[in-house]
Amino acid sequence: MRMTQMFIPTLREDPAEAELISHKFLLRAGYIRKLTAGVYIYLPLMQRVLTKISNIVREEMDRSGALEITMPVLCPGEIWQKTGRWDAMGPELMRINDRHERPMVLGATHEEVVTTLVCGEVRSYRQVPLNLYQIQVKFRDEIRPRFGLMRGREFIMKDAYSFDADQAGLDVAYQKMVDAYNAIFKRCGLETVMVESDTGAMGGKYAHEFMVVVDTDGGEAIILTCPLCGYGGNIERAESRSLTTAPAKEAARSRLLADTPGAKTIEEVSAFLKMPSQKLVKTLLYRAGDKFIAALVRGDRELNEVKLANNAGVTGVEILDAESVMSLTKAPVGFAGPVGLNKDVMVIADEEVAEMTNFVVGANQADKHYVDVNLSDVRIDKTALIRAAQEGEGCPRCDTGRLIKRRGIEVGNTFKLGTKYSVALGATFTDADGAEKPFVMGSYGIGVTRTAQAAIERFHDDRGIIWPLPIAPYHVHLICAKSDDAQLVKAADDLYADLTSAGIEVLYDDRGDRAGAKFADADLIGIPFRITVGAKGLAKGAWELKRRDSATSEDVPFSEVVARLKSQIQ
Repeated sequence: MRMTQMFIPTLREDPAEAELISHKFLLRAGYIRKLTAGVYIYLPLMQRVLTKISNIVREEMDRSGALEITMPVLCPGEIWQKTGRWDAMGPELMRINDRHERPMVLGATHEEVVTTLVCGEVRSYRQVPLNLYQIQVKFRDEIRPRFGLMRGREFIMKDAYSFDADQAGLDVAYQKMVDAYNAIFKRCGLETVMVESDTGAMGGKYAHEFMVVVDTDGGEAIILTCPLCGYGGNIERAESRSLTTAPAKEAARSRLLADTPGAKTIEEVSAFLKMPSQKLVKTLLYRAGDKFIAALVRGDRELNEVKLANNAGVTGVEILDAESVMSLTKAPVGFAGPVGLNKDVMVIADEEVAEMTNFVVGANQADKHYVDVNLSDVRIDKTALIRAAQEGEGCPRCDTGRLIKRRGIEVGNTFKLGTKYSVALGATFTDADGAEKPFVMGSYGIGVTRTAQAAIERFHDDRGIIWPLPIAPYHVHLICAKSDDAQLVKAADDLYADLTSAGIEVLYDDRGDRAGAKFADADLIGIPFRITVGAKGLAKGAWELKRRDSATSEDVPFSEVVARLKSQIQ
């Protein structure tokens, strides 16, 4: 394609709206344009990238045995109400009413729709396993759309849904999708890490995310991985094995009230009482709807709010403000504790706390703490792992590994849903014995637009994008250095024709701009190979060939250029 016939509105300056380097380059290189907050127009270069990613996804999904369909974007709100996600997803769900005032949803994901389809069409165990997928636009009303295509309100996603007769069938379907995902991201030129993740509003008890590891601010997710055994979990889900020595078990002493004037933080209380932070227990107070929850964790630990919510049986928690803490405990922030706490407050203690003796807690009085507190002094409703895993702690899966912290961009996810949606929507089948049972389901997503931007966040330099070859908009960027030189123009036109005839995708810069501007645009756009047709090359009988990811170039004889490029591309 000639650039004089293309629509590539490049920018010389970084747009003010863009925070991430990938977002800046997508805008500057003329790949996307913002229509409104979180909604973008995909311009011709971007459309080619998305088509290539979609084709790779489609080929691997088909290879796995999944079947492509297309489901409506506009969905009846009724089916979302039946599964409980009408309320669980809250304002993130894009809702409208039709002219008859019936509630409708712009699909954020399609579990409800596909389950409704299967409910009416699949009745026997002989019709499963079944895996249906689509590549479709999705909508989520993000409270703060940001980072370009990373967190938008409209995006393109591949979503697949498996239906099986039992858990063993789901396990097989799940592994097929994991294998397909590994193949997809490898073919896209992206190295991903598969980590355990929280299921959230999706439901089910088992899920993974596929992360592109980056060292930039674009890595919005924190993941902890073991370099020895390959274990990985996102920060919401990750577990760990403590390597710190817990305080020695002591004979229980009687609780005492101690003055701790002005000592609100763990550090201040530890210093004032001359006790290590491992002997202190933090009491963190939360609200979940009309429930109050007190979380107890050791003083040197951090609480994981997702783990807390899951163990409390709620969809999310909100930490209490100072006024609410005072109302609930009669003490200012920093002095709350579990002793004598209101019975309406659910108390969840971390597993480490359940092993402690003679520890320190807030006394629910200003400037006072209790020392030598024991479990007999405290009402605990549940003991669970609610602390956050930390870098440097032991791997929970092997005996010798230590966790390392990395930043990642989620590009895919997989969920073992179980029967949540099939039970809610009455999707059942008849088994071999004639009994009616609910389908056992899985759900599998890949962010197509997200994958494109993640590739840029992973592969770029200070001049622009460096596309992996399989998803680059074109293979070769051909530059005619002087468009007013008839001999060079003729040579560039002939080379363009030869490359195109050989099946090589070429973006031909035939504009009348100066060579420097063309080179700058080539670096910005990020196509893997660049060929320059210039006067020096014409005199030497060789054109300059440069890879976008290399600082050096080479001269390739005229007669070898097409074969060389074809070989490298293949």
